[in-house]
Amino acid sequence: MRKEFFELKNGEKAILPFSDGEYETRISKLRKVITDSGIDFVIFTSMHNIAYYSGFLYCSFGRPYALIVSNDLNITVSANIDLGQPWRRSYGQNVIYTDWKRDNYWRAVSSIVGHGKIVGIEGDHITFQQNEKLKEFVKPKQAKDISDDIMKIRMIKSMEEMDLIRSGASIADIGGAAIIESIKPGIREIDIAMIGRDAMEKAIADRFPNSELRDTWVWFQSGINTDGAHNPITTRTLRVGDILSLNTFPMISGYYTALERTLWVGEPDKESLRVWEVNVKAHELGLSLINEGIACSAVCDQINNFLEDQDLLKYRTFGYGHSFGVLSHYYGREAGLELREDIDTILEKNMVVSMEPMLTIPQGNPGAGGYREHDIVILTEKGPENITKTPYGPAHNIIKV
Repeated sequence: MRKEFFELKNGEKAILPFSDGEYETRISKLRKVITDSGIDFVIFTSMHNIAYYSGFLYCSFGRPYALIVSNDLNITVSANIDLGQPWRRSYGQNVIYTDWKRDNYWRAVSSIVGHGKIVGIEGDHITFQQNEKLKEFVKPKQAKDISDDIMKIRMIKSMEEMDLIRSGASIADIGGAAIIESIKPGIREIDIAMIGRDAMEKAIADRFPNSELRDTWVWFQSGINTDGAHNPITTRTLRVGDILSLNTFPMISGYYTALERTLWVGEPDKESLRVWEVNVKAHELGLSLINEGIACSAVCDQINNFLEDQDLLKYRTFGYGHSFGVLSHYYGREAGLELREDIDTILEKNMVVSMEPMLTIPQGNPGAGGYREHDIVILTEKGPENITKTPYGPAHNIIKV
């Protein structure tokens, strides 16, 4: 008879991004939440939280995954298409569900959790449809949303996390250097982006030989394409007089870091230079404000006041920075640690945040284009540590032609 789910230890356990002690510490903190909340089992469903607590970063392709944690077990639930890889890359046990019958995933989950329990869920991730399946197959006595509690835990980084983030920032600088060296008129955005991506992937392979190599990317935008921070790469060809936006994103075992810089092909015009220099000053002001004890909203207010004095606040496009850790452009976000007007979180030691002001002047206006600088700051015992090393501003990033 074909199985609905099964266990298989195929091969040997892989070397994970962090030590066993690191995962034990994370799970211990989670178990305190479990105890304090009166929860029997936590059912994680998101890529970022499953990776944070187990080391396994799943590839969904439409299939659901889980990490189930209680006071005496932690076990990932994965699809048969991955076979033994989730077990090898999980800190803990693993159950594999088959897809020959619909809802075998929930049968596997139910076999572990049982019925009538109090379960913790990620209310910011589980879909309405999957929540209905939870009710049908697990029949919980109560489902409690613990997404905010665990987000607050993730916002405070361990020493091992901070070391990995430092390495990521260094690799982002490597990608940036490769890109800057390749910039010249007549080259397409995509060709330059591939150079930066390849340089970073090689650096990750050299420094983290036991990691899975996946998801590292570059956004390299030129001219009109710089107006949005997350605009994808195109085949647009660089021209003399173009504003450029360099964005490198090395991904190490689900951990995101970034480098972002404004550059120019040839000399910028007077108004473009003015806007660029104002944004650099906003960036430097923001960096000076990142310290323990200040609220995210207070950082935002002071930069807003500066840009208002320069009559440029109306061109600001988004918040001034965010947290780092297990996140990507398609999963994860520590929404409680963003430098925005509506976030009052107080910065603490061992938090990691970016400073990345952006101004976008619409096409047809003097100085048109998107201007952005981005550094990463760790709040250490000795004070703020800027771990981004690539120079910024007109003194360094005007490409001679």
